Amino acid sequence: MGLLVTAAPVLRVTDADVVRDGNPILSEVSLTVRAGEHWALLGANGAGKSTLLGLLGALAHPTRGTVEVLGHRLGRVDMRQLRSYVGHVNPRHDLRSPLKVRDVVLTGLTNTLERVPRWRPTPEQVATAERLIGLLGLGEHVEARWPTLSQGERGRALIARALMPSPRLLLLDEPATGLDVAGREQLIERIDALQRTYSDLASVLVTHHLEELPPGTTHVMLLRDGRRLAAGPADEVLTSDQVSKCFDHPIRLTRVDGRWSVRAARPAGTGHV
Repeated sequence: MGLLVTAAPVLRVTDADVVRDGNPILSEVSLTVRAGEHWALLGANGAGKSTLLGLLGALAHPTRGTVEVLGHRLGRVDMRQLRSYVGHVNPRHDLRSPLKVRDVVLTGLTNTLERVPRWRPTPEQVATAERLIGLLGLGEHVEARWPTLSQGERGRALIARALMPSPRLLLLDEPATGLDVAGREQLIERIDALQRTYSDLASVLVTHHLEELPPGTTHVMLLRDGRRLAAGPADEVLTSDQVSKCFDHPIRLTRVDGRWSVRAARPAGTGHV
């Protein structure tokens, strides 16, 4: 029997701690994500972003505090079943077979790396996969084999795969890692398009590069040393002062056409002659 879908916030984290080998990784982190919100988790390397994403994706329990995913509290629910309702995109998708893009996307329905033997998708499921492939800008590659894809194309195929079960939540763990400028921009453009297409979908994106934030980013959490430095609407949180504190470096933040960029802030009197 499937889990009951509730009207509660998509995610609710309350005073969550994560301790490993006696070392605090996250401390007293709280976060609430509602339908249609698109959050970014920002912070320097080691700030705890991926650890927090693991809690949000029902991959791990907090040491202390509570985590509710899709209205279900971790520790009181079948974690594996809950994960099937979350679109978690891991760029380190360890696929070894030369599957076609269509087949890779269809594995999102079985939550497996490979095609399940003797499993046959319905015509409607195949049509959904091909529609998502087109939405992610891969319509010309639907028959392409996995090893022939660029890293950027693979990343977009994995997003299409994550959307196959029609999740209420999409988690993106540094999706632009290793991409060149063209690959990054194509990815951001497609993420922005799907956010506009699925109005009720909530998403959380992890990055430490503000240039990678899609224009549709609605909310931001800044993490520093495992603690929440700030969280809220993007325009309120993403200020030069707050981002400088987050990364422990003087930064000047600008936004043009919905996209953010950062530069090191120059001390007064050090301009070019």
